[in-house]
Amino acid sequence: MEENELAGQITPLLVSAGLELYDLEVTSGTLRVTVTRPGGVDLDALSAANPLLSGFLDEHDPMPGRYTLEISSPGLERRLRTPSHFAGAVGEAVTLRISVPGTPAERVSGTLRAATDDGIEIETETGTRTAGYDQIERARTVFSWGAAKKPSPSKARAPKRDVAARGH
Repeated sequence: MEENELAGQITPLLVSAGLELYDLEVTSGTLRVTVTRPGGVDLDALSAANPLLSGFLDEHDPMPGRYTLEISSPGLERRLRTPSHFAGAVGEAVTLRISVPGTPAERVSGTLRAATDDGIEIETETGTRTAGYDQIERARTVFSWGAAKKPSPSKARAPKRDVAARGH
């Protein structure tokens, strides 16, 4: 069974559990289902989705032989694989590995400005870059860890001296 066909079949099950299918990946011996929902996905939601999907997959056996079912959330730094993933990440910080034939692969980081059917536009420190989806080897969002830096006190302001405290 192809990924698109399987995705179409399990989407209604996930919707019934209050979840959305974010990604589905079939690799040798593993069926990886990534789900999301507004407000985030917790362990209870993943636990509720597991028997729904397992029961369906037992009846419709999507892969020959044995396989492992993995159900997870995309996480804070989520992979971007499809045009819809990129479209959902417009405005966010991303990092990409771009490979253009005839040149070495390059890592590019910045803010995703646009995602079309053909590719993306990313604003970097050195300017705007574009890339077709066929040029993107890997991509993910980047979560900014920690609090924002506080501005340092202005050096222009001299500290106030307390004349009374020195006894003058």
